[in-house]
Amino acid sequence: MLKQKLAQFEFIALMASLMSVVALAIDALLPALDIIGITIGTKRLADNQLLITMIFLGLGIGPLFFGPLSDSVGRKPVVYMGFVLFIIASFICIFAESIEMMVLGRTLQGIGLSAPRTIAIAMIRDVYSGDYMARIMSFVTVVFILVPIVAPALGKAILDHYHWQAIFYIQLIISGLVAFWFWKRQVETLSISKRIRFTSHVFVDGLKEMIQHKTTVGYTLISGFIVGSFLVYLSTSQQIFEQQYQLKEEFPYIFGLLAISIGTAIFLNGTLVLKYGMERLITASLVAFFGVSLLYIVLFYNSPNPSVVVLLLFFAMQFFAIGFLFGNLRAIAMEPIGHIAGIGAAITGFISTIMAVPISTYIGRFVLNTTLPLFMGFSICAILSIGILVYIKILTRKTFSS
Repeated sequence: MLKQKLAQFEFIALMASLMSVVALAIDALLPALDIIGITIGTKRLADNQLLITMIFLGLGIGPLFFGPLSDSVGRKPVVYMGFVLFIIASFICIFAESIEMMVLGRTLQGIGLSAPRTIAIAMIRDVYSGDYMARIMSFVTVVFILVPIVAPALGKAILDHYHWQAIFYIQLIISGLVAFWFWKRQVETLSISKRIRFTSHVFVDGLKEMIQHKTTVGYTLISGFIVGSFLVYLSTSQQIFEQQYQLKEEFPYIFGLLAISIGTAIFLNGTLVLKYGMERLITASLVAFFGVSLLYIVLFYNSPNPSVVVLLLFFAMQFFAIGFLFGNLRAIAMEPIGHIAGIGAAITGFISTIMAVPISTYIGRFVLNTTLPLFMGFSICAILSIGILVYIKILTRKTFSS
């Protein structure tokens, strides 16, 4: 029993580490956005947001190839391919001298990192299902969320003593260690008997299969709105706290503090999901997410930014609600398509990310002198998500009654 628990603990830690390289590549760079912008000659402050949003674009595109390929050749070889591409892309970023080259490098970084990120989800689905999958996803995400707590502070420490390129070198070292651990300790989770031949039709066939499951489509769309709204915060957080609130030195610690709010919710979700189920928690969290954003709009519409303490309180409440959504939405969307977990994770991830990037890019352009557009974006994404959720519930009732 002890040996089994230790094996499960290492599996959770390893899957979290595969996903954490993504968080490190995003969050460690946040304190350096303005400095990198000056180096590569960005003309507008908002253009620096592209260094965050474009890596998400890559994270959405990459799984379309890596997902079905993993269903064919196995999970482990695809992870190695992703890490190799990430290494090449990192050097493109290090030597970039223009916004175009940096965007290319960041997009390729995202494509490369989409392999360990997508395959981690597929491997979890290979081993677990149902609410237990959501439970494991919660624990994986708790470990994963530790990275956003420390990554900005790590990035700032590197920036204070070296230069912004050193942040990329640190990322390369850490990703190399994770890849070695994965190679040494993780067994292949997809047996040969369950592998699907890789053909040009695999994506189309997978998409046709997914469309048949309305709940998968619905929860994937909700995930797109939630990820999109959170990505707005992620890409504008440095601008908000350093430019609007003049808290350049404090920013990494503020970012980490807010990450704790998400981590706490995700940790609680690991227990609560078995008691109440994914659907109930998603419903309650979406209502709370909408309620908090609407309250902020009512209180501070046509007003200057509130004090930083008030802003942090609202952010903390928002992110606490989001913490119950991330893992549950992916798990409940994947539940009906476990037999095509690789391509399923790829397509659901692609759709939610392709939705999230334009949502973030559009709303982020309005976050210049006030945080109000951010909360307006939160509320719009939340109400659209609630509408989809209501439709899913009506559809489910009709299916059961018939």
